[in-house]
Amino acid sequence: MERRRPRRPAPHLHAAHLGTDAGARSPSPAPVNAPPSHPAPTGGPLDAFLRDGARLVDAFLDQALPSGADDALAEAIRYAVFSGGKRVRPALAMASSLAVGAPAGDALPAAGAVELIHAYSLIHDDLPCMDDDDLRRGKPTVHRRYGEAMAVLAGDALHTLAFGILAGSDAPAPIRVGWIRRLTAAAGPEGMVGGQVLDLAAESAPPDAAGLEAIHRAKTGALIGAAAAMGAIAGGASRADVERLERFGREIGLVFQIVDDLLDEEETTAALGKTAGKDRAQGKATYPAIHGAEAARGEAEERAEAAAHLLEGLTDPPPGPERARAAEGRDVLVRLADRILRRRS
Repeated sequence: MERRRPRRPAPHLHAAHLGTDAGARSPSPAPVNAPPSHPAPTGGPLDAFLRDGARLVDAFLDQALPSGADDALAEAIRYAVFSGGKRVRPALAMASSLAVGAPAGDALPAAGAVELIHAYSLIHDDLPCMDDDDLRRGKPTVHRRYGEAMAVLAGDALHTLAFGILAGSDAPAPIRVGWIRRLTAAAGPEGMVGGQVLDLAAESAPPDAAGLEAIHRAKTGALIGAAAAMGAIAGGASRADVERLERFGREIGLVFQIVDDLLDEEETTAALGKTAGKDRAQGKATYPAIHGAEAARGEAEERAEAAAHLLEGLTDPPPGPERARAAEGRDVLVRLADRILRRRS
């Protein structure tokens, strides 16, 4: 897993170049809840990368997910996956593959699997027994659209489909095993699920600042860190570079959560696509609640800067195409960290 390996030709994402020979096929005709179209970029190379990456991942997932006009489970699954979304985690996986000198397309199975885990977590997070939310990405949540039982089952299915994508990939066995190990750790009791348990416990015993950070490092940061690590594994990175990119992902995961807490207080439901002000109404522990808005914003800025510094320690590939890809990928990662810091929705 740690050695560089011979690579079959696969596309790296670039504003002027996107291929689909990395495992994504043409979308099936008129699927139930088809992938959304992604608008043309308006803000430079990062927007182009995010748009092209989202299209590639959506085409890949369109082929990986079940479909059928009379299949209620397939419809609920596709509704959850293709109801919009920033596709930050897939972009992070593909940019991390680039950052170690490999084509972004090498990370496509990892990118798709991480997005399915994220989608399943949102379905379950919105359930009445959890956060009890009616809106997600400006649309009714899955349990509001299809009922609680179907929402639970759709989430369960997405969880298993994610690992099926990784196990069934044509990547070498050590790469697949590395992906599965990282995703298992990030999504399980020591990662996302464990963080959700801590978050529920905090409703009756509010945490201090250290406890709040522990919640969000597990609940949000672990999966984002895994996305970066899995991209590096796809690119045949050294163990040290895999760990460094995972730390980068965990830091920007914390930035994402701090900004999310701030937006919950500062933005409207229409802008966020989910119920605004809910954290304060429910008395939940958040960064602005514990630190104040100004200090929380300063913490997010410090974490984003620390994340960017981590990239400076990555190994430089030898001169040639690999080094050019690495420079592109690292630039995308720095820009992505800044975008997460400054986002308004």
